[in-house]
Amino acid sequence: MNISRRAMLQSSGAAALTATGLLLPSRAGASSLGLLPPAPGGSVPGSLTGLLPDRPQISHGTAVGDVRADGALIWSRSDRPAHMIVEAANNPEFRGAKTFRSPAPLTPETDGTGRLRIVGLDSGSTVHYRVSLQDAETGATSEPTSGTFQTAPTEAGDIRLHWSGDIVGQGWGINPDVGGMTGWAAMADRSPNLFLHSGDTVYADVPVEETVTLPDGRVWRNITSEAKSKPAETLDEYRGQHRYNLMDQNYLRFNSSVAQIVQWDDHETLNNWYPGEILDDDKYTEKDVNTLAARAYQAFHEWQPLDEKAAVDGRVYRKVPYGPLLDIFVLDMRTYKSDNRTAGDPNPNGSQILGEQQKQWLINEVTASRATWKIIAADLPLGIAVPDGDTGDMEASANGHPGAPGAREVEIAEVLHGLKDVKNIVWLTADVHYTAANHYSPDRAAYQDFSPFWEFVSGPLHAGASPERDLDGTFGPETVYVHAAAKDRSNSSPLDDFQHFGEVDIDGESRELTVRLMNTKGAELFTKTLPAE
Repeated sequence: MNISRRAMLQSSGAAALTATGLLLPSRAGASSLGLLPPAPGGSVPGSLTGLLPDRPQISHGTAVGDVRADGALIWSRSDRPAHMIVEAANNPEFRGAKTFRSPAPLTPETDGTGRLRIVGLDSGSTVHYRVSLQDAETGATSEPTSGTFQTAPTEAGDIRLHWSGDIVGQGWGINPDVGGMTGWAAMADRSPNLFLHSGDTVYADVPVEETVTLPDGRVWRNITSEAKSKPAETLDEYRGQHRYNLMDQNYLRFNSSVAQIVQWDDHETLNNWYPGEILDDDKYTEKDVNTLAARAYQAFHEWQPLDEKAAVDGRVYRKVPYGPLLDIFVLDMRTYKSDNRTAGDPNPNGSQILGEQQKQWLINEVTASRATWKIIAADLPLGIAVPDGDTGDMEASANGHPGAPGAREVEIAEVLHGLKDVKNIVWLTADVHYTAANHYSPDRAAYQDFSPFWEFVSGPLHAGASPERDLDGTFGPETVYVHAAAKDRSNSSPLDDFQHFGEVDIDGESRELTVRLMNTKGAELFTKTLPAE
C-alpha cells in the first residue's frame, strides 16, 4: 500500500487502518520501544485519544549549547517525525518574538533528536525561548516547552561559569528517595551563565541495578531502564544511556535554563578506551573499540547540545569566545590519544594525548586570544597519575614518573612551553571523582620551561566518589586543597557527600577570577581569587 499518513488520518476506515499497521505508535507504544522515558513508578504518560494519534510530544525537554553573542544552539527531541519551531524574545511574554523552524524534521534517523541554531539576538542579554513541534505529516503542533539562557557578551561584565563531570557512574543512578540528581538543582539555583560539562556525560559501560546495599547496610534505590541493564554496544543502547539521564527532573530543569559547553571523555564509550583497542572482556560481544566509539560518538552528538560545525575537526575540540573577559578552549583528549600501554614509559616514545593538529591549534589559539582570561577545558588532568589497571599502563597524560617528560608528557611540555608568555591561563577538569586545587610551578618541577598556573578539578556530579590520587612531579604540581573519599572508601556513594561542582566568577570591573569548589548541597569548600595580570 502506498498511502500517505495524511490520507490515512482523513479516512474513516478505522478497521482498515488498524489492520495495515501503518499508524505511528501511541505515546505508550513509543515508550515501550524506548523512545520516551517512563514516568516515576513505571506508568506511561499520555495515550491515544480514540483512533487519532495525539499531538507531537517533546519527550526529553530542551537544552541550550554553544552559545554565541547573537544566539545559541537549541536541542530537543520529538516522539515522531516533526519540525522543531523555536520562538525567542527578550521578555517572558514573547512580545516581538523571532521564530525559527528547522528545515528538516526530527526523525528516527537521529533518534528523534534535533538542533536548531537561533541567531540575530542581542548580546549579553537574557533570552526567553519556547520550543514546539509541528507534525511533519498532519501539521499538528505540540504543547510548547519554555526556557531561558544568556547570550555571550560583547562588553565587559560579570560572568559566572560552573563545571563538573561524571554522571550516573559506578551504578549510582536516579534515586527518587533523595530527590534524584540534586547536583543539577544546586547549580541551577546559583544561576550560572554557562555550564562546562567536562566529560563522562553518561556511563555507557556501567549497568544500573534496582538496589545497591552500602557497606553500612543502607540501601540505595535506582530508577532503572532497559538500556542501563548491560554495557552499551549497539547504537540504540548508547542512545539509551542519554535517555536514562534525562529521566531526572533536576537535569531537565537545568538543561532548559543554562547554556552548556559539552565535551566527552571515556565513559560515553567505555572505561579508559583508546583508538585501536581490542577488548578482552566477556561482557562485550563487539570487541573492536573503534566500532563501539563510532556508535557512542553518534549517540553523544545526537543527545548533547553540541555544534559539530563549531569544532575544528567537526568533532569536539573548539574555541568558545565569551566576550572580552573570557575565551574557553575545549579539548578532546580521547579521540587522538595513543595506546595506554605505552603511556607509562618514563622516556619519550611518541605517545600523544592531543595529537599534533590539536596541540598546535591550542598553542596558536590561546596565544592569539585577546580575552583577559583563557580557560582550557581538559577532560583529563595534567599532573594527576591515573593508572589504567595495575600493570603500569596509564590513562591520562602523566606517566607516573616524576622526572623529565616521557610518553604523553612530552606533548604537554610542548603545550606549556608554547604558552609560557601568555597571561591568565586556568585549566579546568574533572575525571578523577574528587575536587582539588592544584598549583603547578617550575620551581618544584623536573621540567621547568613554563610559567606557573592553576588546575582546578571538580566532580563527580553524580557518580561514585574516589580517594585522592598521587601527583606526578614532572610539572611541579602541589595540591593546595582536596576533598575526596577516604583511601578505603573507593566508589563512595552520593549519600556520603563527596559530589562536587566548581564555580568560576569573573568580576566585570576588577577582572579578578574567583574559583569556588562546591559540594552538591551548595556548600562552599574552597575559594581562590586570582588577579588579572
